Amino acid sequence: MTTYSSGTTLGLDTFGDVLTDDAGAPMSHAETHRGLVDHGVLADQVGLDFFGIGEHHTEEMPLSAPDLVLAAVAARTSRIHLGSAVTVLSSDDPVRVFQRCSTLHALSDGRAEVVLGRGSSTESFPLFGYDLADYDELFEEKVDLFARLLEEEPVHWSGRTRPPLTGQRVVPRTESGPIPTWIGVGGSPESVLRTARHGMSLMLAVIGGPAARFRPFADLFREAQRRLDRQARPIGVHSPGHVADTDAAAREQLFPHYLEVLTRMSRQRGFRPPSREVFEQEVSENGSWYVGSPETVARKIAATLRTLGATRFDLKYGIAGLPAGAVLRNIELYGTKVAPMVRDLMAS
Repeated sequence: MTTYSSGTTLGLDTFGDVLTDDAGAPMSHAETHRGLVDHGVLADQVGLDFFGIGEHHTEEMPLSAPDLVLAAVAARTSRIHLGSAVTVLSSDDPVRVFQRCSTLHALSDGRAEVVLGRGSSTESFPLFGYDLADYDELFEEKVDLFARLLEEEPVHWSGRTRPPLTGQRVVPRTESGPIPTWIGVGGSPESVLRTARHGMSLMLAVIGGPAARFRPFADLFREAQRRLDRQARPIGVHSPGHVADTDAAAREQLFPHYLEVLTRMSRQRGFRPPSREVFEQEVSENGSWYVGSPETVARKIAATLRTLGATRFDLKYGIAGLPAGAVLRNIELYGTKVAPMVRDLMAS
């Protein structure tokens, strides 16, 4: 089993966004999957700590079975930790999620992790026959069951959202469990308290506005762990960004695709359409998009980690339409330039 090499860990997350090739044409879904394997291998080569793939079910983000892609990455790497970012537990079966995670844990020699989430994108609910009216109950029950599965003992459990378990032992068992498990939280105090209650780690999805607005959630998590007499678990941050050789290059590479994707999402979800002004605010020191040169991004990440008392930062890289070459350069710079700078800044 491999372990992290320092107190501050730096990772990459992707939703499997469909990129464009050298001719500007969208890559196929098959090319997208093969490209992600190469991304994970490169992330390992440039010294990053974690590579995660988030479950999505859309034409622009077709990564519906990230575990399979991560297994392919595991076969070509030996050090980097691998996991979800996130697994939509509400529309899945906790037993099957555990089995897939423990299988990846075996294949990767103990490098598997999982981030569980309710799903800010809800395409999986109608796809698998779940009612959005049960959104909260589905997650609450299924997290409770998953926490019991992590104990790797015969499980006795009953609820409304799936058939009961009456003493079954779920396999495969891990060699070095329990599997590191995080809950992705977008700003709900109840979700923070649930994470502490189940003894899991907290992954804050900070995707807009100042990171400092999440400080009360980080403080609540630490206080809840103390109150519950739980072992202190780490806090991580998941935020979008893009690294290029200069600030100007990073912004100009990302902006047109940011505008297109978020405009489409604003129509679907009913929020205010983006603009250049909003983009510039988000990539500034006060925003939560980490866009710029290696030094700019490193300083902003270190400031966020200090503000929240977090020890883990995962950069959500890539966006639909971004050229594949720019994404590879982003991974290279993030691993070889940004991550060492962040570790130095946090150690000083």
